Amino acid sequence: MPFWRRIGGYPQIPMPDPTPVPPPKPPADQSAAPVQATPPAPAGPTIHIGEEFGTAKKNLPPAKIVLIAIGALLVVVLIASFLKRAKPQASGTLDTVTAVEIPGQTSTMVALTFTINNTSDKILYVRSLQGSIKAPSGEATAEAVSAVDFERYYQAFPTLKNGVQPALPPETKIQPGEKVARTIIVVLPITLNAFNLRTSTSVIVWLYDQTVPVTLTK
Repeated sequence: MPFWRRIGGYPQIPMPDPTPVPPPKPPADQSAAPVQATPPAPAGPTIHIGEEFGTAKKNLPPAKIVLIAIGALLVVVLIASFLKRAKPQASGTLDTVTAVEIPGQTSTMVALTFTINNTSDKILYVRSLQGSIKAPSGEATAEAVSAVDFERYYQAFPTLKNGVQPALPPETKIQPGEKVARTIIVVLPITLNAFNLRTSTSVIVWLYDQTVPVTLTK
């Protein structure tokens, strides 16, 4: 007889535990207040930043007025510059021109006699002197020779002495309102024939403290 029958009953076969069922979720708290959406802020007045700070179109005057103002300013500046520009402080005339050719050289010695008048209210001091001509062959300019050599040149070329006045050496001072007649001698690097074809002759007197020379032309 089988063993399980002898002990009175069928054998007990162990069964696996059933899958545990999770507990149900607790019901939602009905007392909690529902979430309300935030209402939009009321619309305020519109601010135009461009009008607040201004624009060039609104703040500047019309272009036509600006151009007129600039033009007027330029006219004033030009007039002021013209009135304040440097002017010669003396005037005068070139009275006599006498020329001789230096033998054996392509040079001409010229005695220039002139009258100069100090038209300023201060003493003028002579710095240097020049003689200049314009001819078809071009311009020629030379510094005045030393006044101590005048007598020697007059002896060598007596023609030069026609109508001459005392020399006007550098450092000579001319009083305000004073008018003097003086002579300078220059040696130009041209022949006498070329000199005789000149269109103009000038004496140029440079003065101390002056930016514009006194030019006397004939």
